[in-house]
Amino acid sequence: MLAKLLADAVLLLHFAFVLFAIFGGLFALNRKWVVWLHLPAVGWSALVNLAGWVCPLTPLENYFRAVAGQAGYADGFVDHYIAPLVYPDAMPRQLQLAAAVSIIVWNILVYALVVWRRR
Repeated sequence: MLAKLLADAVLLLHFAFVLFAIFGGLFALNRKWVVWLHLPAVGWSALVNLAGWVCPLTPLENYFRAVAGQAGYADGFVDHYIAPLVYPDAMPRQLQLAAAVSIIVWNILVYALVVWRRR
């Protein structure tokens, strides 16, 4: 029971991290200190997507699922949970690269707004 709860907690943390990487820059509009947390999150998200790496939270979730007697998954978090909503067959590598570039471009726009508002 505890292992299932921990697996679900890691899943929620992972999802929250993805949302923070995408939208966290908006918090920097009102709180300067968020930049120091958000920029590394953006960098990590982009790097994982560009390099085709698996985030360490994925094996951690799979470990807790295995301990709980549940099936894990071999692909990454985005491929397993998010991509099937958009691409039911599979998430092509080009889309992973587009996701990485989109995260970077979106956040450049957000931080341009942050800098503009601070002036």
